[in-house]
Amino acid sequence: MRKRVCRVVGLGVMLLAIGSRPAAGQDDRAIWKEFVQLVKTNGLTPDRVRPAAPMTPASQIAALASFAKEADWREWEAAPEVVRRGNLVSFIATLGASRNSPWAYTFNFEVENGRWYYRFLEGICIRLDSLPSLPADASAFADLPEERKSWMREETYWSEQVRLFNFLAKEKGKDFAFRWVKEGIGNGVGYVLAATVWIPFYPPRQAFILFLCWEQAKLLGNKVTLEKLDDDQAVVRLDDVQYFALYVRSSHLKQQISFDDYVRIFETIWQERATAAGWKLKVDGRGRQIYLRFAR
Repeated sequence: MRKRVCRVVGLGVMLLAIGSRPAAGQDDRAIWKEFVQLVKTNGLTPDRVRPAAPMTPASQIAALASFAKEADWREWEAAPEVVRRGNLVSFIATLGASRNSPWAYTFNFEVENGRWYYRFLEGICIRLDSLPSLPADASAFADLPEERKSWMREETYWSEQVRLFNFLAKEKGKDFAFRWVKEGIGNGVGYVLAATVWIPFYPPRQAFILFLCWEQAKLLGNKVTLEKLDDDQAVVRLDDVQYFALYVRSSHLKQQISFDDYVRIFETIWQERATAAGWKLKVDGRGRQIYLRFAR
């Protein structure tokens, strides 16, 4: 299941502190109510934000404002699950159900001298808020659904690639950075070779198309439809592409790279791979639904 929602996620994942979960008190519920009202009225100020490094109060306020643009406030005002450990309070709220895209988000706060401070919002939460006595076998720790682990792997990978792209663009210029994308990430010759030897039942050009579909669906968790494949043409449809969902949901990517450059990275990679396989490629779409149209 790959739900598309406008969400804001940081690069890290939320790891709740080890300990038991006491029942939520009225004071904790009051924190959530006050916080929701401030977000709803754009009243959250930097002095009430203590973000996890390297995030800043300004970036977190901006991220919240973006996240809440399509908010159904009835969902926000419903009582969330509360987990408190010492001076850290986490609220786990399921949002997006009214858009048929429910997702559990974690809002984390620090409480000091009776005053709360917002820390961060995260769309991934590893439920280690309750553990057996130590030492504990980590293989028995709470797991996540496969689609969320796939998301975590892809977010880590593409965040690093964007960081390298920006470094190269700054040091060598943007044209050099895109050549690196083409020859490095794209790696057309290597990609086609992998397709040829891993799917040896077809000529390289067709094996490339089949491997593309298998990799995107089985390794990366995308929804892929092979609409056409013959000697002269192939059409592959990608729906709810995780690469573009990352840009929508991950606030740090928006701050690091323009959407046009992000799209160009995607298209550069696939143009390089298609050329190496002997195809000409036309890419239709830039997000939710993409058609890769191949021709001789």
